[in-house]
Amino acid sequence: MSLVRVADRDRSMHSAIHVSRVFVLVAAFLFARSFLSAQSANRQSATLHLQKAASGISAGQLDLAEKELQSVLQTEPEEYRALDLLGVVRVLQHQEAKAEDLFIEAVQKEPDFAAAHAHLGLLYLKLARTDDAVRELRKTLRLDPNRSDAADALVHVLEQQAQAASESGRWDQALALISDARKYAPENADIQYEFGLIALHLSLDEDAVGAFGQTLKLRPNDALAVYNLGRAFMELSKFDEARLQFAAYIKIRPSDPSGYCALGMTLAALQRSSDAREQFGRSIALAPSQTESYYRLALLDLGSGDYATAAQNLRHVLDREPNNAAALTALGRVNFEQKRYPEAVSLLAQAVASDNTLRQAHYYLGLAFARLGRKQESSEQLEIGTRLEHEETQRRRTILRIVEPSPPDQPGPPTEK
Repeated sequence: MSLVRVADRDRSMHSAIHVSRVFVLVAAFLFARSFLSAQSANRQSATLHLQKAASGISAGQLDLAEKELQSVLQTEPEEYRALDLLGVVRVLQHQEAKAEDLFIEAVQKEPDFAAAHAHLGLLYLKLARTDDAVRELRKTLRLDPNRSDAADALVHVLEQQAQAASESGRWDQALALISDARKYAPENADIQYEFGLIALHLSLDEDAVGAFGQTLKLRPNDALAVYNLGRAFMELSKFDEARLQFAAYIKIRPSDPSGYCALGMTLAALQRSSDAREQFGRSIALAPSQTESYYRLALLDLGSGDYATAAQNLRHVLDREPNNAAALTALGRVNFEQKRYPEAVSLLAQAVASDNTLRQAHYYLGLAFARLGRKQESSEQLEIGTRLEHEETQRRRTILRIVEPSPPDQPGPPTEK
């Protein structure tokens, strides 16, 4: 059973890129430097007109800007900077089709002009032509890696696509997308956090530790980064490091029962059962209707041989969640340890029906069948359990190769505990 879920992140996210505002900011600084030295008289005149047009765009004086730009294009129709700025004017006038034509003409005249590619990408983003936008924004950053407008827009798109992929269960695609965004924005705390969540889901625990650690460097005391860093340490069996993170989380959010439950789990793993029980009790006191801490208490009872109390706690879980596969498995184990094999088979079969990927349920079901002399069914269940463990190991190794292809013998993360 996974850790208790916590509330969704409370962080400010832009729901859309404000393209018009970006265009104004870009235009304001596009001609900030002087281009007058070592130029012909005609070129100096054109540059002056372009500077006036950029200032006009910045001030919202679009008619003035257009007049200056048309003056340039009448004498120099090939002037790609004028075409680009006129495209900005058309965007601000909500004439997107004409703006697209002007930006395309500008890049045809000068293929390496990063500003026009950036403006074209931002326009496509405004028009919800995402693939075209990504293409132009990537091209912009190849030409000029320092363009923050293009980088911010591209990262925003990649993050949205990664979130959509993860929500639909396409985790490998989500990983590739958020990794791409991370390359463009290594100092973006939100991107680091999202990468950490996806890595954690895919059992890339070392990567998750690094990402959440970087999130906390960029945004100290981020409660959920602290919490999930603890989760990543737990997956790596670094229980004392996890304990410190969950203790820190409780200081930040003392009223969240998830923190006490998670802290109890680390203490249980460190064989500090009494301390673990205390934390599970605190979690239940804050949220009496929850099931996770009761389940964790039952595991402690099961480990200590107190089968009656374990069964009582597990019944508490199943009263609220009848199809909870982990609780059904644990109760099946209780009956198995009590040599009540028919009851164990019934409960473990329910667990498998609820979640047929739960390796431990197949394993104990196989053992219970063996005790009843049902050898073929026992072999089938034990084989399924072995296959599930093997598939999980192979899946993790494949993902590790996707994230870090260089080291040929990098070991996979630990198998299911």
